[in-house]
Amino acid sequence: MVAVIAPWKDTLTSGEHSLIFYSLVIAGLALLGYLLKTALSLSEVGTKYRPAVLASIGITGIAFVSYVVLVIKFDIGYDPKGSNWVPNSDALLSWSPRYMDWSVTVPLLMIELIAVSALTGALARRVRFLGVGGAFAMIFTGYLGGVVIDNGENLGALWLWGVISGLFMVGLYVLILFTVLKTLPGLEAEARGSYRNAMILLMVIWFAYPIAFGLQGFASGGGRTTAMQVVLSFADIVAKVGFAVLIHKVAKLRTAQDVNNGTDTHPEAVWMSGVKHSNSIQPSVQAPAVAAPAAQPRFRRNQK
Repeated sequence: MVAVIAPWKDTLTSGEHSLIFYSLVIAGLALLGYLLKTALSLSEVGTKYRPAVLASIGITGIAFVSYVVLVIKFDIGYDPKGSNWVPNSDALLSWSPRYMDWSVTVPLLMIELIAVSALTGALARRVRFLGVGGAFAMIFTGYLGGVVIDNGENLGALWLWGVISGLFMVGLYVLILFTVLKTLPGLEAEARGSYRNAMILLMVIWFAYPIAFGLQGFASGGGRTTAMQVVLSFADIVAKVGFAVLIHKVAKLRTAQDVNNGTDTHPEAVWMSGVKHSNSIQPSVQAPAVAAPAAQPRFRRNQK
């Protein structure tokens, strides 16, 4: 067994400690801000695409709670010693909650992407099932190698489970490409650009995670730990908030497109960047049918 040093066992300088704390707090605040914004703008999106917004609320809410735990555990997980900060037994919990967060939020990212796609019926259910399952497997296998086996200090386990996790990641990329390429032809130009950009952003930013995972096995010291924490924090902002901004835009544009095509209604006008994309169309309300009066029974008089 080739041993490595887990990042939560590295001693930090005062500057490294401050930079990590800053990145954790900034990520948590960004997630909280977008959570509130999304919750308050839920009605901007038609009911057909609202599952995407609900998935985004779930993602940012779960991730915010995760970052609260990360900040607290990072604060109490290191003890000052001279000009340095020395990790204690709580330092592990300034790392492992990330995997617990990702185990839920990455599957929700797949749901968010599919919710504004053109996939429907059995095909949508099948792609969603594969996406959710593959996303969870990608994170869980990474957690086994990065934290569980030998406390994340077995280079062989890091390699083995990292490669397995990477294979699930490749499978997710195939599903993402399939979903987006199936959807793009049916979108108007602006929505098409935003959906394509959301795909590119997600696929590019996801590379930050295996890079950080690799640093665990091939580097050591406080600089390594700082780089990993900062990269992961800002990658979470981009993957959860930046991606959600683009998907929310697509959901609004698709809502407007459906209203303009007469295939759906929306109780308020759709505005974006000061431009009106559709008028408000109230759902038609049909008056309840009035039942015809029941026929009165006719009685015959007795003949004498």
